[in-house]
Amino acid sequence: MAIDQSNDALSAFNSFAPETLAIRSGELRTDEGAHGEPIFTTSSFVFGSAEEAAARFAGEIPGNIYSRFTNPTVRSFEQKLAALENGDRAVAMASGMAAIMSTFMALLQTGDHIVSSRAIFGSTHMLYEKYLKKFGISTTMVDMADLQQWEEAIQSNTKIFFLETPSNPLCELGDIKAIAQLAKAHGVILVVDNCFCTPILQRPLTLGADIVVHSATKFLDGQGRTVGGAVVGSNTLMEEVYGVLRTCGPAMSPFNAWVALKGLETLSVRMRAHCANAQALATWLESLPTVERVHYAGLSSHPQHALAKAQQSDFGAVLSFVVKGGREKAWQVINSCQVMSISANLGDVKSIITHPATTTHGRLTPEAKAAAGIEEGLLRISVGLEHIDDLKADLAQQLTDSV
Repeated sequence: MAIDQSNDALSAFNSFAPETLAIRSGELRTDEGAHGEPIFTTSSFVFGSAEEAAARFAGEIPGNIYSRFTNPTVRSFEQKLAALENGDRAVAMASGMAAIMSTFMALLQTGDHIVSSRAIFGSTHMLYEKYLKKFGISTTMVDMADLQQWEEAIQSNTKIFFLETPSNPLCELGDIKAIAQLAKAHGVILVVDNCFCTPILQRPLTLGADIVVHSATKFLDGQGRTVGGAVVGSNTLMEEVYGVLRTCGPAMSPFNAWVALKGLETLSVRMRAHCANAQALATWLESLPTVERVHYAGLSSHPQHALAKAQQSDFGAVLSFVVKGGREKAWQVINSCQVMSISANLGDVKSIITHPATTTHGRLTPEAKAAAGIEEGLLRISVGLEHIDDLKADLAQQLTDSV
């Protein structure tokens, strides 16, 4: 079975639009001529001779060895995502948090320092405070939008800047280009979590970031079927991340890679539809007297609306809003929903409603919640692809008497 995954085969697509890259880059082509990519559900691979085995293990010739770190289906997903992000190489991981953890393990050591946006996923907070700290890696949290805070937080041992933009769940933005320029001036590696936008709406590497991390569980898959993650960047940096994967084993399974691979093919059309629904829902929510404020960069009321227009091609599928009445009212809204799913995931074709203060950010201290803007009346919605009128009606049961 011959498989064409050479760099020459991939480079032919470099000039194509994202919609074409999502479908045509990283394709597996076998002697059997299957139009769809096969799933290589095998733990190991057979060598033609002892000499070939030795050469593959030594890296002298290309080829598959063991599916923890070499698998054709996983490689196909990696190559497609790297093409979409305009990166040299992607390394697939078992989850989005595995991608973040592996990036830190690859690039940091005891005594190093991270400057991180305060507005990040709750599990990333826990990674800083509970695990990296005990290995002697410190973190300074800053306001993502305040470039001066980033600069003032830099220490002689600062190695990484980390941010997710837009943030979870308040849809705050960081100016990737400005932060990248600051990072480069101080020899710091900029890592951007691009989970909310995906490469269809935002390409951090083209704006100056060094590394992009993804939870493939979210929009890359798009239907809530699998868990996965990925890291994308230069060949030099990705070789370090790949070393962690090969040694420590947070590998994406071939089946999950195949599912995410198929998800990437429809990513562009899905993201445009998600964005249209989210914009309409955010605009409607902002008009309701029962809603204190709406967090969505597509609204002109958002303080970083202009920045979102400059560095994104659209405004994304996730919004949050604060309902009057605190937790009691927020839970009433959630419990009345018949269309939206009550879940903590996001990025699904099914709309999902979440109470961050008691779920995704529930492990944070009250002080950390307050600093991150996680109020008791805050609700996050990952806006899916249902009809917008049905989504409005679902929320209208508790937020208004009529749609």
